[in-house]
Amino acid sequence: MKNPSAPNWSRRRLLRTAFCSSAGLALNVGAGVVRAADVAGTDDLHFFAIGDFGSMEPAQEAVANGMKKYVAGLQLRPEALLLLGDNFYKAMPGGVKAPRWKTGFEDMYPASTFPGPCPAVLGNHDYHDNKGGELVQIAYSKQGGTRWTMPAKWHRIEFPKANPLVTFLCIDTNWRSISATKDEKTGLPKASMTEQEEKEQMAWLKGALAGPRAPWTIVVGHHPVYSNGGAHGDTKALVRDLAPLLQQHGVHMFLCGHDHDMQHLELEGQKTSFVVSGGGGARIRPTKDLPRGPYAKDVYGFTHMQIGRERIITRHIDPNGRQLHAFAKKTDYAFEVLS
Repeated sequence: MKNPSAPNWSRRRLLRTAFCSSAGLALNVGAGVVRAADVAGTDDLHFFAIGDFGSMEPAQEAVANGMKKYVAGLQLRPEALLLLGDNFYKAMPGGVKAPRWKTGFEDMYPASTFPGPCPAVLGNHDYHDNKGGELVQIAYSKQGGTRWTMPAKWHRIEFPKANPLVTFLCIDTNWRSISATKDEKTGLPKASMTEQEEKEQMAWLKGALAGPRAPWTIVVGHHPVYSNGGAHGDTKALVRDLAPLLQQHGVHMFLCGHDHDMQHLELEGQKTSFVVSGGGGARIRPTKDLPRGPYAKDVYGFTHMQIGRERIITRHIDPNGRQLHAFAKKTDYAFEVLS
């Protein structure tokens, strides 16, 4: 059991905790098996999460198929599938009528496996790869007849509806300082939130955190606050403006993607666990060998959260259904690495 005020993980401990993996989608050496007994016979709620998945490449299908097999093998009925941004890469002509809604979402993550809502947040590619793409994703949610859940750029969802156990606060992290980088072709800033939207979202988030919430609170975004990812790493604006809010209001977890890898970071003095699940289908990228952890690895995969009254068990799972890393988070913010 680790206390939130305990020191960061040493480099040696981090290397011992992180499992080695073979290239691509191959089996991860030393990874464990999640048994039906680990998830059966409880009143726990089960949630899954994937980020950076919308590539329409073989890796997306491999991760999706692995996730479906994993859910079926454990006979789970997930409450929700959380979509962590970069939901659609490259051009997507047709807007809400685009064929990729069916092939890249509805069929890829079918209702037979994920019957509940699929709360989604926006990634940078959702803004940049298609003009107005972020508005199309909101419009698709509003047309009805879909599990895609994005009523606005930021939104709240709780489970179960009566006497909720967990509050998810889904935010848009495409702030101007984060996402409005210079377009190499036009020389103009890329699409992002507006200044007014940023102010409105921050006021909403502060109000939600200050108000009534379920026993567990998870904030969901696309860009990481802290990350050992080699491509992006920490997001300075979020470290400055969001991390203090998470700490002040005792948010249990910040869940995100953006770096194409799988991570679990605990930082000294921070109540919040920082979880990156960016291995959903876009090409993975190397992680940095930093002395903080306990887990960061450049592998494909998805995340399974098992939420009960006393603890959340979070598991990173590879496309073969093998457990890469798992930890338990308690209501007092202590955590325990399980594998």
